[in-house]
Amino acid sequence: MKRFVGKVIALAVLVTATQAIAVPAGKSVDWQTPMGKVVFKGDDHAGKGLKCSECHPKVFAMKREAKFKMADIYAGKYCGTCHNGKRAFAAKGNCTKCHKK
Repeated sequence: MKRFVGKVIALAVLVTATQAIAVPAGKSVDWQTPMGKVVFKGDDHAGKGLKCSECHPKVFAMKREAKFKMADIYAGKYCGTCHNGKRAFAAKGNCTKCHKK
């Protein structure tokens, strides 16, 4: 029984830590790109009814650094998983929706 309780506690800690790393509503994360600053706002996505677990860790690793290229996004990876013109606005042709000079 102690072993089972220990596993349940470990799982709860892991889930809580994973959720804490994602950008929740009311918070944002930004990074510089050659095309300008990109700001990811948790409010924008939470306001659409999305949950952190829809993208983390399946689509995005739980790291602050962004190591992907626009070609990846246009190919349907990372942001392009949803920003394909079907589920959300298409990334291609809408640069200024994310990139701010």
